[in-house]
Amino acid sequence: MSLDEIYTGHDVDLVRVATRLRAVIRPDQVRDGATETHLYRRDASTMSNTAGIVCFAESTADVQAIVQIAAEFGVPFLARGSGTGLAGGAVPPPGAIVISTTKMNKIISVDPVSRMAWVEPGVLNLDLSKQIAHLGVHFAPDPSSQQTCSIGGNVANNSGGPHCLADGVTNAHIHGMEVVLPDGSVTIFGGEEPEPDGFDLRGVFVGSEGMFGVATKVCVRLMQNPPDVATMLMDFASVSDGADLVSDIIAAGIVPAAVEMMDQLCLVAVEAFIHAGLPVEQAAALLIEVVGPARGVAADVARISELATARNVGGVRIAADDAERALLWKGRKSAFGAIANIKPDYYLHDTVVPRNKLSGVLDQIYAIVKEHDLQVLNVFHAGDGNLHPLLVFDGKEPGVYERVHAAGRAIVKASVDAGGVLSGEHGIGLEKRDLMPLMFSETDLAAQADLRRAFDPQMLSNPDKVLPSPATCGEIHRAPEGAWI
Repeated sequence: MSLDEIYTGHDVDLVRVATRLRAVIRPDQVRDGATETHLYRRDASTMSNTAGIVCFAESTADVQAIVQIAAEFGVPFLARGSGTGLAGGAVPPPGAIVISTTKMNKIISVDPVSRMAWVEPGVLNLDLSKQIAHLGVHFAPDPSSQQTCSIGGNVANNSGGPHCLADGVTNAHIHGMEVVLPDGSVTIFGGEEPEPDGFDLRGVFVGSEGMFGVATKVCVRLMQNPPDVATMLMDFASVSDGADLVSDIIAAGIVPAAVEMMDQLCLVAVEAFIHAGLPVEQAAALLIEVVGPARGVAADVARISELATARNVGGVRIAADDAERALLWKGRKSAFGAIANIKPDYYLHDTVVPRNKLSGVLDQIYAIVKEHDLQVLNVFHAGDGNLHPLLVFDGKEPGVYERVHAAGRAIVKASVDAGGVLSGEHGIGLEKRDLMPLMFSETDLAAQADLRRAFDPQMLSNPDKVLPSPATCGEIHRAPEGAWI
């Protein structure tokens, strides 16, 4: 199939576009073969499409040259990091130019005194913390995909993670960034100074899901490593007791570094994977981590244990050392992969509900899943009410995708009806784009569309994402093989 046949969204000669790209960046950085572009048809969601050209940028100048040509020809483009997004944000519009930032992976500078670093967008989240660990600092956002997700992707989706309860999500850890705007110009949003002049365009750009341009350098905030850490695993005979304990802890004035919950099906799947002696016979478990000075940590552990007793805790396990702590966290962060022990595929949303509504919404989720003849594995950031219900299934089963997506929509609606929001950290992308009216009025959506057009009048930068619109760049279809981890 030729590039012209692939590109159905606009009357553009992509062969000519590829030729022009090879004239402004090295020819080996431009790929337009069917096999190569096929690899970039999707992210880690259940959606896919067909890319037209893939460019491997190595510098700001490369990104600028690619975007300028995209603007010249009117071709949609999007930046892509590791492709770990779960909401379809990196699924290309048909025939789009995909700008891969994986080769832009340098840590440019680190200032341990001011606790900030300039990095390129392709730097992996965990690699950054590992490479600066000897300085006694780390980058706080830690998604479950921490080993593979990139800083650029974290910025695009305003990513969170288990340890963002006390410290905040990505937006709280970005000082500034260099950005290639959709017209090909280069600018700086924010910066190293505490209060840059003008509008907070840094805050606008973080979480914009690639609609406003491409970040080519990012100034990240670094956090001091805590002097002491305690990791607790508590199990419960009922999900509601565990969920209610979360509110009890916050109400007592304790804000742990992390509060994660896993239900029984999750515990069974994870235990089969890591063999850590998890309480698989219980309905749920909480993984709670507190950090700070040793005496403060000890006091928090004692108080949390006291509160847990009042909520009928079955057992309290405190990690004896770093190795046991790492094993427990490996279990939590391996949960998505561990579902393969139950079913080969999964689909999930990441709605957020008020903490005091956790128990009720979880009951609704179990009822919705039962109604659609599915299984659900709940593992989520309980501390801030960020749910992650994984609907596990076999994509080869006839009609299963219809049931899965119907259940997903029902879960989102139940969360919003409880006073929650559509997404905590995965973004809106394609997955929840058409559900935006559940939260926003026509006036709200029009204001957001006006902001988007202010950055991108041609609507070329990752179009057809986030905001529902009657004009799309092509039909996105569900990948028949299901989700890929």
